Amino acid sequence: MNNFDLIGKRIAITGGAGVLGAALAKGFADAGASVAVLDLAEDKATVLAKELGDGHIGTEINVLDTDSIHTSLEACIAGLGGVDILVNGAGGNHPKATTGPDMSFFDIPKDSLEFVSGLNLSGTILPSQVFGKHMVAANHGNILNISSMNAFRPLTRIPAYSAAKAAVSNFTQWLAVHIAQEYSPNIRVNALAPGFFLTEQNRFLLTDKETGELTPRGEQIMDHTPQGRFGEPDDLIGTAIWLVSDASKFVTGIVVPVDGGFSAYSGV
Repeated sequence: MNNFDLIGKRIAITGGAGVLGAALAKGFADAGASVAVLDLAEDKATVLAKELGDGHIGTEINVLDTDSIHTSLEACIAGLGGVDILVNGAGGNHPKATTGPDMSFFDIPKDSLEFVSGLNLSGTILPSQVFGKHMVAANHGNILNISSMNAFRPLTRIPAYSAAKAAVSNFTQWLAVHIAQEYSPNIRVNALAPGFFLTEQNRFLLTDKETGELTPRGEQIMDHTPQGRFGEPDDLIGTAIWLVSDASKFVTGIVVPVDGGFSAYSGV
């Protein structure tokens, strides 16, 4: 079981102050890692790092700004001595890139499409470039991307997010092969594909703000999730620890669903 511990590992998490990122940060810290919580909201990142205890740091990052990414890496080197594992957790959708009664697909603004695409895809690639180069210099490392159920089957109403997450899964496979063949087989790249978890972005798309009952969209999801519930943030921790630890040292280039069976169920 020692293969699963993260003692001595230094982990940087983008989007680390979000609902899912914070759960992973706490899980990694409990497993013995030193964690750098990287988030656009620096105050939230700092607060979470303090909650994790001594040996952890919080700092600002803008995953769409290369200079900001370099600055965050420098903070990790100063605070932790380096980074062994990068978790690309930053991402999300935008209301103006979502179809609905007030937004036709044909009317989605170009800047909204580009924002969602950039945040999820470029926001994964750019940190992988900066932190990945640091790992190449050390001849070891691990990158864990956060994909989505949208990468397996596109969901209605969110075309840019679905396309971007499909691209994240493809990039995960591409980078795993490229970095192992061209730089070091000691650097692995994998991804998690969470199913439906209640976050600040989707909570009131899936549940009614007033009653807490499921919305029609939430009911559809429950009908297609064999385990019959939304994921809890802690449900990601075990799989994430497996993927970033030595327990999976011969695993690279895979996308693992953590979805209560959603991706396996045809609806019949």
